[in-house]
Amino acid sequence: MPISLENKLVVAISSRALFDFEEENRVYETGVAQGDDKSYMRYQLERLDMPARVGVAFPLVKKLLAFNEGNEGNEDKHRVEVVVLSRNDPVSGMRVFRSARQVDLKIERGVFTRGRDPFGYLNALGAHLFLSANERDVRGALAAGFPAARVYPDSAKKAELHPDEIRIAFDGDAVLFSDEAERIFQSNGLDAFQQHEIERAATPLPPGPFKPLLLALHRLQTLAGHEVPVKIRTALVTARSAPAHERAIRTLMDWKIDIDEAMFLGGLDKGTFLREFEPDFFFDDQTRHCESAARVSPTGHVISGIANHDNA
Repeated sequence: MPISLENKLVVAISSRALFDFEEENRVYETGVAQGDDKSYMRYQLERLDMPARVGVAFPLVKKLLAFNEGNEGNEDKHRVEVVVLSRNDPVSGMRVFRSARQVDLKIERGVFTRGRDPFGYLNALGAHLFLSANERDVRGALAAGFPAARVYPDSAKKAELHPDEIRIAFDGDAVLFSDEAERIFQSNGLDAFQQHEIERAATPLPPGPFKPLLLALHRLQTLAGHEVPVKIRTALVTARSAPAHERAIRTLMDWKIDIDEAMFLGGLDKGTFLREFEPDFFFDDQTRHCESAARVSPTGHVISGIANHDNA
C-alpha cells in the first residue's frame, strides 16, 4: 500500500522560512539578475557541511514534529509531515536536508524547483499551511485555496519559551474569516460595520483562507489527546470590539472549534498583546499589524482580502 499524507497535518515550508538563508538569497538574486544561478549552487555546495542558522519558522516546525516522537515507523501515529517546498535547486537542497539533520530535525521530504513556481505542488501534498519568504509564491498559494503566509525573516524568535506548548495566534477578518465585514468597514466606516455585524450576529461568517489550518490543528489536538508532550493553544487577536465580537465567537462555535483566547482590541496595537501571549507564530492580513507583531514574535503576512488588493 502506498504511503499517504492523508489524516496528517501537512506543513510545506520554503528553505528561507525554515533556515536563515538571507545571505544566500542575496547571492542567488545577484546571480539570477546576471542570468546565472550556478554561482549560487556553488556557494551552497561549498557550505554543505556548514549548518545553516535557524529561520523564523524553525521553532514552530520543531514543536510540530514533536507530535511524532516515539512513533517512528508507526504511520497511524505519525501525525505531522513537514515538507520543504522551495525554489532552490536540487544541489542546494542537499544543504537544506543536511542542516536539518545537523539539528536533529526529522524532515524527509522536499520538492526543489530551481526557480520555477513551487506552489503548484501544494495540491499533491494536501498542505494545510505554506510558509515562504517569497511574496509571489504566497499569493499563488492563497489564490489556489491554500493557507499561506509570507514570513518576516527578521521576526523575533523565542524558541525557548513554552517548550511543551504550541501557541498560534490568528487575526479574524481576511484570515480565519472572509473579508466580507472588512469590505463594509473599508467602504462605509465603523458605524456601518458595527451595524452590519449586529444584524448578522447569528449568521456565521464565511470562511477565510486559514480556516483549514485551524480545523487541522483542532483535529491534531483531538487525535493526540494526552499522548504527546506538546499541547496546542490558539488565540484570536482581532481589531473587532463589542458588539462586533459576537459574530466572530458564534462563527467559531458553528465550526465546532474551541479557541483558547480571544482578544477584541478595537484598534489597539496588537504587538503589545502578542508580547504577553508569546505565540510561536501570528498570522495577519495587514502589514501594519504584521510589522508590530514581528518585533515580538514570529509573524506571517496573509496576503489576501481587501487590505491587500492595492498591492496585488
